[in-house]
Amino acid sequence: MQLKEITRVLEAFAPPSLQESYDNSGLQVGSPEQKIRGVLISLDLTDGILQEAKAKGCNMVIVHHPLIFKGLKRLTGKGMVERLVMKAIREDIAIYAIHTNLDSVDKGVSAALAAVLGLVDTKILSPRKGLLRKLVTFCPADHTEPVREAIFKAGAGEIGNYDSCSFNIEGMGSFRAMEGSNPFVGKIGALHFEKEIRIETVYPAYLESAVLSAMLKAHPYEEVAYDIYSLENVHNQVGFGILGSLPEALDEIDFLAMLKEMTVAGCVRHTELLNKKIKKVALCGGSGSFLIKEAIQAGADVFVAADMKYHDFFEAESRIIIADIGHYESEQFAKAVIYDLIQEKFPTFASFISGENTNPVHYF
Repeated sequence: MQLKEITRVLEAFAPPSLQESYDNSGLQVGSPEQKIRGVLISLDLTDGILQEAKAKGCNMVIVHHPLIFKGLKRLTGKGMVERLVMKAIREDIAIYAIHTNLDSVDKGVSAALAAVLGLVDTKILSPRKGLLRKLVTFCPADHTEPVREAIFKAGAGEIGNYDSCSFNIEGMGSFRAMEGSNPFVGKIGALHFEKEIRIETVYPAYLESAVLSAMLKAHPYEEVAYDIYSLENVHNQVGFGILGSLPEALDEIDFLAMLKEMTVAGCVRHTELLNKKIKKVALCGGSGSFLIKEAIQAGADVFVAADMKYHDFFEAESRIIIADIGHYESEQFAKAVIYDLIQEKFPTFASFISGENTNPVHYF
């Protein structure tokens, strides 16, 4: 199997365009045409992970955290990053990172943690704006169905748990075909009126190329009239954090004990207990202090995340419990998300979740 076949699946699930501006997700070492024998999945890249990949016969490692964040001006083996890049090249092991784009999708990193904690009725805590587009096109009434279906197949028309969503209005289009044209209907030089359907649908911006290509291929007109509008609507399937509920409310101490046990956390740093039941839970895999206000506004009883600074805990103001379980502990379940995705698409392909704990933080 070629490397690009694997990355195509990963990027359809978590498009690289969803990553944050500081991030460097994507292929970091290797060639898209490279033949891949097996894949090892890890949260981080270390010497041990490269050794494990080699031992398992894998020549590709998929990591959550990018090895390379900043540009490398030279490869001299100075520093961990240069040394690991050189080793991966020598061993012919490709490195692919799927980071904040995996954080941003509704079935990504935070959703994996929510599933481990048994949350139900989950949704994105902080959905993102400015990612949706509206497509409007005009099609002869008798040819509307294949155009609609092509657009839907390319990924347009999905709203929440519904697909094939569109709005259609019948009207009359006019045009005059000029010399050199090859009109589907009408005659050159004559004004023509055609009964048309105005098709409106929405799509995420990262699918624009595929949606437009599908529309143009299916549309019968030589020159296709269409409009694209940027929308300010939130995209409820893309954003950060998860909000959900426990099946049964728990006492605060019982919740913290369950949280520590399920994530195998060395400790749970938390704000003062409020002597109330825990039912609604907000969480974020990885660094999550930027979502504290959203968790409070959502009415969550507790906010679970990582990398809280001293002053971040003051933001609770006795309105919510903030629980910091550690970065690795909150993101470790992302490995299973990647593994399940590859297994679903390539069930007979050799893929493994690393058995090595790459957490650099230890507790005494």
